[in-house]
Amino acid sequence: MFKETDMANIGFIGLGNMGAPMAINLAKAGHSVKAFDLSQEAVAKVVAGGGAAASSAQDAAQGAEIIVTMLPASQHVEGLFLGSTANGASQPGLLQHIAKGALIIDSSTIAAATSQKVAKAAEASGIGFIDAPVSGGTGGAIAGTLTFMVGGSAAHLERARPLLEKMGKNIFHAGDVGAGQTAKICNNMLLGILMIGTSEAIALGVANGLDPKVLSEIMRRSSGGNWALEVYNPCPGVQEASAATRGYTGGFGTDLMLKDLGLAQESAMTVKASTPLGGMARQLYAAHSIAGHGGEDFSSVIKMLQRQG
Repeated sequence: MFKETDMANIGFIGLGNMGAPMAINLAKAGHSVKAFDLSQEAVAKVVAGGGAAASSAQDAAQGAEIIVTMLPASQHVEGLFLGSTANGASQPGLLQHIAKGALIIDSSTIAAATSQKVAKAAEASGIGFIDAPVSGGTGGAIAGTLTFMVGGSAAHLERARPLLEKMGKNIFHAGDVGAGQTAKICNNMLLGILMIGTSEAIALGVANGLDPKVLSEIMRRSSGGNWALEVYNPCPGVQEASAATRGYTGGFGTDLMLKDLGLAQESAMTVKASTPLGGMARQLYAAHSIAGHGGEDFSSVIKMLQRQG
């Protein structure tokens, strides 16, 4: 277990809008961070923030005590750690390049079953594993105020905690491996539903001649108040720091929300849970993506609901 004063050798793989600032916060805390991403621009950003560049995922993992991953989907995590087959050729998994006794912190949002599969293989290789997906958006990643939802043993969590505290403010132990993923998809299903509802309400008010900033403030301080109204308003110009005001860039993509809503529906089918609003939200985000908005922030769903002309 690392104490507050201990410095760790960390391999960080996956430097997107969330991963890059998380890696930078670890480097700023004094840890040795060797970072890898397919985007050289992303790697350069982390290097400018105090990290070191890795030439490959294997290079990032070499000699690391802690491996942190922030990847897009289940297939990327499974392929990275367990290996994959492409064009008839097998690609070895990263587990064989990680030292025994190391700990993997996977902050990707993926299927709980994938986390459990990777964790089982890691354990067989003498490597620890926790799933630790996050909430808080790019702003939280930059500020180091993310919420971590952790699945895994209490011992592994306590070993990871001093590092998680450099990237986040709230750390919850949801249960065994996979529980963090379940908590995350429940949260994101609710977030997707809330964003659609918030967008509907604002679009309705604007269609009736209301100022979106005034209406948003009224609802924020009333019974309709929610996270989107507080910090992530979907209407451009209402909040200076919102993705909407940046042209729906640099946030949490529509296609990522669609993926998470899909994971929620898969989970609901497995346990026979009723999630009609989650299913409807998934359909709306799918339509929004098909319309060409998959790369835009998920709050751009308001475009579907605004009166044109």
